[in-house]
Amino acid sequence: MRLRWTAFAVPMKLPSITSKVLLVVFAFTTLWVALVVAAPMMVPAGTLQDLSGVVGGHENEYQFESLSPLPHAIYWMGDGECHQIADRSYFINDNQMPFCARDLGLFLGIALGFGIASFYRLKINPLLLLLGLIPMGIDGGVQLITSYESNNPLRLITGIIAGVSMALLIGSFVLVIQEDRASRRRKSVPVQMQKPEQE
Repeated sequence: MRLRWTAFAVPMKLPSITSKVLLVVFAFTTLWVALVVAAPMMVPAGTLQDLSGVVGGHENEYQFESLSPLPHAIYWMGDGECHQIADRSYFINDNQMPFCARDLGLFLGIALGFGIASFYRLKINPLLLLLGLIPMGIDGGVQLITSYESNNPLRLITGIIAGVSMALLIGSFVLVIQEDRASRRRKSVPVQMQKPEQE
């Protein structure tokens, strides 16, 4: 008795690229996320324990002096653009990350959103995408004006939601602009009159 195995071929169609511009932005934002996550591992363990400061200040430059150029640059940008409060940040390799949990979520969400927009044409009402900013606004706003203290997982999640929403919104605008330009180019091309066939 012979057993016959039937081979099942499942056709797989890879998604096409919607926009080269969005693909480049997706690659850049993904690289940025990788650098932010890798920065604490480029520093000896236990070197950066508390970077707490204020947004727009560079209070921790003295802690970065001994770092190699790449992690120095990343932590320097974080020092200026983020409060870097230790309790609101994640730690890797026993080093505080260069950006807080909410900023990390934003970066992750923006990269994810541009990744989706690079391969899928989604027609979404811009107002719905703006709703994605509400969870972060509520969580951060209530924390700012009351004694409520959020937690890092919630900061990360609300940041991701906001980041995805912003990236999809920007991506949809880019696609609309590109489609509009392509439509104008097609209309500007003169219609060539067909030559009569010679007998």
